[in-house]
Amino acid sequence: MLDSLSDVTFSAELLMIDNCYGRIIASDIVSSEDLPPFSRSTVDGFAVNSGDTFGAKENAPAYLMMNQEVFMGAAPAFVLRKGEAARIPTGGMLPSGSDAVVMLEHAQIASSDMIEVLRSVAPSENVITKGEDITKGEKVLTKGRKLRAQDIGALAGIGITEVMVYGKPVVAIISTGDEIVPPTKPLGLGQIRDINSYTLAGLISEHGGIPVKKGIFSDSYGAIADAVEDSLPDSDIVLISGGTSAGTKDMTSMIINDIGRPGVLFHGVSLKPGKPMIGGMINGKPILGLPGHPAAIVVCFDLFIRPLIEKIGGLATDKYFLKTVKAKMVKNIASAAGREDHIRVHIEDRSGEYVATPVLGKSGLITTLVRADGLVTIPYNKLGLDSGEEVTVELF
Repeated sequence: MLDSLSDVTFSAELLMIDNCYGRIIASDIVSSEDLPPFSRSTVDGFAVNSGDTFGAKENAPAYLMMNQEVFMGAAPAFVLRKGEAARIPTGGMLPSGSDAVVMLEHAQIASSDMIEVLRSVAPSENVITKGEDITKGEKVLTKGRKLRAQDIGALAGIGITEVMVYGKPVVAIISTGDEIVPPTKPLGLGQIRDINSYTLAGLISEHGGIPVKKGIFSDSYGAIADAVEDSLPDSDIVLISGGTSAGTKDMTSMIINDIGRPGVLFHGVSLKPGKPMIGGMINGKPILGLPGHPAAIVVCFDLFIRPLIEKIGGLATDKYFLKTVKAKMVKNIASAAGREDHIRVHIEDRSGEYVATPVLGKSGLITTLVRADGLVTIPYNKLGLDSGEEVTVELF
């Protein structure tokens, strides 16, 4: 499906950096200044010319004249000459003529205008030099990058307060089922409250999309088709929760094929939970039919929907790091050959070692997700996991 989005166009907006955490930048960012804009001390101590300290040690200190001081937030109004030192605070601007700072602990006052240097310093020691962090003209951030807190900090440091970021993809959520009711309504016999649209909305928001819950629709061709057609104009992705299996009322595939082209691209995947998953395109927009079970929703989101949101949202990176931990399985788990199984597990620290206990239960039980800390994947070519076997847990 990602290959079908090669011609996708991205909207962009100019935002203050305060509102850009987690957003994806729409253009390269080049610095117009050096960071820091001047050479500054990293310690409290004495600004010196490093050559004046060479060979200094406790039993043979170097003696330097000191009658100047650097103040925070002000440029020194003097030039440090050979054989001189100046008191300087952490963050203070190095005076002209100096190239290093002797730490306060490595010097002592010999008289009112002289210090003893008890340890030599090398050029640039205890100093951040002008432009050492970022150089004027340097590309700081690349188009398609998701902005982290430290990225925003770097922008602030070079005086950039506004950036162009891609618009967030709008994801429509269509819930289906005659038995589904909103959580605000009392339950009748045979009814259950809507869980999936709330789960999907949270996952979409967490991964950079804008969820739009379109409502709950009955298991009828007309109602679902109308909901899809209503969603397509103002959405980037359309999700249909329920109606993907082979039951008599499961008509999602027919609706996708009837509304637009190319229609259904796949129906059914070698996956547990999530086997009845449907993927399709309608006039250039992805539309996915999701199984009705909550556990399947979470697995299918991670494998199919998250990559679509990131692609449409402009994310352009080959670096995608899952939050994972290594753990040892507490018990054996069997798996069918030719099928990728995603096992919900609870993580515990036992004597300094993480162990993973399977959270057993049908995929229709939301509490199996509530009790779980993450998922363990059993590849399609593996017949299960052994007790004590080390696994990688993808954390929620």
